[in-house]
Amino acid sequence: MNRTLLRVEQLTTVLEGGTRPLHPVDGVDLEIRRGETFALLGESGCGKSMTALSIMRLLPPVGRVAGGNVWLGESNLLDLPETAMRLERGGRVGMIFQEPMTSLNPVLNIGEQIAESVRLHDPGSLPRLRQRVTELLQAVGIPDPARRAGEYPHQLSGGMKQRVMIAIALAGRPELLIADEPTTALDVTIQAQVLGLLKSLQQQTGMAILLITHDLGIVAEMADRVAVMYAGQIVETAPVAEFFGRDGHPYSRKLFDSLPGQEKRAARLAVIRGSVPSLASDFPGCRFAERCDRVMARCRGEAPGWRVTGPGRGMRCHLAETPWEAAVELSGRAGPGIAPAAPDVATAQSDRHGEQLSVEGLRVHFPIRQGVLRRTVGHVRAVDGVSFEIPPGRTLALVGESGCGKTTVGKGVLQLIRPSEGSVRFGADELTRLTGAALRRRRSLLQIIFQDPFSSMNPRMLVGDIIAEGMRAQGVGETPAGRRERVRQLLTQVGLDAGAAERYPHEFSGGQRQRICVARALAVQPRLIVCDEPTSALDVSVQAQILNLLGDLQRELGLSYLFITHNLSVVAYLAHEVAVMYLGRIVERGTVEEVLQAPRHPYTRALLSAVPVVDPEGRREVIRLEGDMPSPSDPPTGCHFHPRCPEAEPACAGSYPRVTRLSATHCVSCLRVGGAGAD
Repeated sequence: MNRTLLRVEQLTTVLEGGTRPLHPVDGVDLEIRRGETFALLGESGCGKSMTALSIMRLLPPVGRVAGGNVWLGESNLLDLPETAMRLERGGRVGMIFQEPMTSLNPVLNIGEQIAESVRLHDPGSLPRLRQRVTELLQAVGIPDPARRAGEYPHQLSGGMKQRVMIAIALAGRPELLIADEPTTALDVTIQAQVLGLLKSLQQQTGMAILLITHDLGIVAEMADRVAVMYAGQIVETAPVAEFFGRDGHPYSRKLFDSLPGQEKRAARLAVIRGSVPSLASDFPGCRFAERCDRVMARCRGEAPGWRVTGPGRGMRCHLAETPWEAAVELSGRAGPGIAPAAPDVATAQSDRHGEQLSVEGLRVHFPIRQGVLRRTVGHVRAVDGVSFEIPPGRTLALVGESGCGKTTVGKGVLQLIRPSEGSVRFGADELTRLTGAALRRRRSLLQIIFQDPFSSMNPRMLVGDIIAEGMRAQGVGETPAGRRERVRQLLTQVGLDAGAAERYPHEFSGGQRQRICVARALAVQPRLIVCDEPTSALDVSVQAQILNLLGDLQRELGLSYLFITHNLSVVAYLAHEVAVMYLGRIVERGTVEEVLQAPRHPYTRALLSAVPVVDPEGRREVIRLEGDMPSPSDPPTGCHFHPRCPEAEPACAGSYPRVTRLSATHCVSCLRVGGAGAD
């Protein structure tokens, strides 16, 4: 029996409409077997999603498949008329898109959207359509499926919406499921649920999965085989165990070296210079040559062919036929290793500043108003009694699931949202008591870097004006010429060319835009920066650049960071202390070593267990959390976590546990560790 399900041969896709055509998919070959998970890995802009859209024949109007074959079993999908392709698309081939909210129809309930797919691709189930919809919702783990079928997308959490997308894809009983970054926007706990669901469904149905991702941990956990894509081409394929265990393509090795982790705290992360080249370019040689640490003269003038390097393994690189030690060009170029960190001068710098952030009993409650008279009938307790300190030159990471109140804490500290109660003291100033001009003057010392750099900048303003705007408002720089010079210095400091000041935000990559946001925050000479998920939307290689930059700036300027994130690998690399937040309250706080290596709260342990491990042999045992986080407008009695806690006891529903101090720096709120206290 032929086990090959999908065979892609020399697939070439062209996007026209610009001055020069783009080739996002340029001669791609891949093969997926029945029942296996095949991962397609690479940075944004490498052509991964365009490969999937080409297979599905869902290209934009300016796109066309210029050559190649896509065999699904005995059918060449590129030869089918559109009417026949519609039956295959959503039938034998299902697809889960990256952003479920933009893929679901907001004006149709989810039951009707699933039923639409059943009508098209599973006509045998029409006599029992409603029952089939309920079965699909039940299969993807949605509780109370009959009731949920009548709800609309906006009534569901992000994890629930992604489960609905999976249910729609399963409606046609697919042989192949294409999952395009299915967990990118999800918390680690929800991500673990979705990945576990895909594994379970694969075992039940025998379907194959084409998993598109840039997360090496997900590849290690999910994939049987992996292909690495760069600038429109496959540059390496291998069984997953060999991919993680042996030397391969230089691009793959640099992706590994870019990963943050606690073992790399004393060093700067390795970075990949530059960015993915324009896919409108002509490539006389290797497409990775300008960014490669092992480049040879031959690489620039001769495109490497595909070399088979073992059973099921190959790569597109001249090093496949050349000893690695002899291949490195002796040009004074930095090697592939991790550069040592600069000396830690944060203490010396911070002594000069001396401001510590002290937050005590911070509460941010939003009123719920109803009726014609808009009477207050309750409150959303977004932040409900949070306390912490950040000494000068240190980083506190605030972690937790989406909706736990992390961003609201950051905005409450900056007084962008006025706290309902509590104290926020920075140096000698009580920020909650400052108003008007007095507060505006202190804003120069506290800045924020937002999660989405593009939406936080005015697209009609030049980058130089965006950076200088805060300086003008705070009176930094005596003259326009002085401010322009300061902008040029800032751009250089964050690793951009001074000429970037004369360009617009849309002309930059995601990583470059985040550097611009860092420069804007530095422009008014702050002492503390709130970093709100600054790397969550970035590739691992660009993430490494931003983390190195933040670390360098902290050492040089003595900056303090409140680093809001759900990426625990970033926490392990960058932070000094960690505070774990759940439903508006901090449940565990301590040093990175105390919290990440010896967690005491069940929620912290669940978060850590859900993080994918970049080791195919290091299979983790995920602690499953049932259901979603409760509403902050109606928190559970007692410990807020007890309805989802796998270790809960009846007493946990009584009163909120008091804070138990385990050491001078480590404290936890859990009945099993300490005891009960006043709610």
